[in-house]
Amino acid sequence: MHSVRRETDMIEKWPGLDSGEAAFIEALQRFCGDYIAPKAAAVDEQATFVREQLQGLASLGVLGANLPESCGGPGITAKALLAIVETVAGACGSTVSALTAHYLATDSILLGGTEAQRATWLPRAAAGETLGAFALTEPTAGSDPADMKTRATREGDGWRLTGSKCFISNGGEADFIIVYAVTNPQAGHRGMSAFILPRGTPGFSAGKPERTMGLKGGHVFPLAFDCLLPADSLLGSEGQGFKTAMRVLDNGRIEVAAMCLGIAQAAFDAATAYAAERVIGGEPLSARQGIRWQFADMALDLARSRALAVEAARQRQEAHATGARFSLAAAMAKLACSEMAGRVTDTALQVFGGYGYTRDLPLERFARDVRIMRIYEGSSEIQRNIIAGHLFK
Repeated sequence: MHSVRRETDMIEKWPGLDSGEAAFIEALQRFCGDYIAPKAAAVDEQATFVREQLQGLASLGVLGANLPESCGGPGITAKALLAIVETVAGACGSTVSALTAHYLATDSILLGGTEAQRATWLPRAAAGETLGAFALTEPTAGSDPADMKTRATREGDGWRLTGSKCFISNGGEADFIIVYAVTNPQAGHRGMSAFILPRGTPGFSAGKPERTMGLKGGHVFPLAFDCLLPADSLLGSEGQGFKTAMRVLDNGRIEVAAMCLGIAQAAFDAATAYAAERVIGGEPLSARQGIRWQFADMALDLARSRALAVEAARQRQEAHATGARFSLAAAMAKLACSEMAGRVTDTALQVFGGYGYTRDLPLERFARDVRIMRIYEGSSEIQRNIIAGHLFK
């Protein structure tokens, strides 16, 4: 069973797209329905990396959808980007996980890099010629980057990068990795910098992909570094890494919200169709009040979570011109959508009864895939801290 919606449905969920963006989304919906969704179960079963799917998305311009035209992207709005991420997520969680990890890498260069670095790296990444990864998390530095142990010290005309990272999406598959490291341990957050590490750099190694509960085709890797990097590998200027990472994560949290919406909506749609068809005691399951109330609650949960995601996207779009931060809106959207997705996928699975627990249907995969959304790119607890911090600033 593949729960990819009618081509008009996504447009109805995201009003306000211009005609070009709407056409882009419709083409993507067809591609996902014909090519991405039919492979999702096999990707999950075999844990194969989704490189072919990413190349297919690259042919439509999706790998550069977060970038302006000046950097090789289509220059679409933040709302259209959310619709893109949701569309891919509804077809395959593994594919959207690898896609958005690529966005984190290219956003790092877009927001923190020099003009020369943007010109060198972003057009090729947008075209799908290269795949990126974003390396921030470490074994002892997840929720608090201040505990980061990876170091970059000046050596000759370049930098000696040493340390390790963990749970890095695309890390062992990427053509370039944005690595965050401490360059001045005495300066706190202002002592963090970022570096562009090309694939094949001597002294860099990636371990085997982790065996994860879900998103099995969107591989995450442990990484190790003892590399000599040239001076121009420093992303932007020294000491700007923390600022860049936080701005990138604001973007990424909105994209996680869209991922959650896509998977939850797919689960909801599958359960809706099943409830209308499944007959028990001479009437469809959907005729029973208890079941109808469950669907009403799921629909409400989806709608109010989507409203927060749309508002965060609106603020992100405004920030393109003003440079304003939208951390509160991003945290609210990420928290609401990730928590919602857990509830909706679980309820949708329950509607299917024992069938939902089998691997013949996608419900159990949806439930496994969304579980990480409450952990990565800032756990639910971290999002609550961010929100409370804004309230009591």
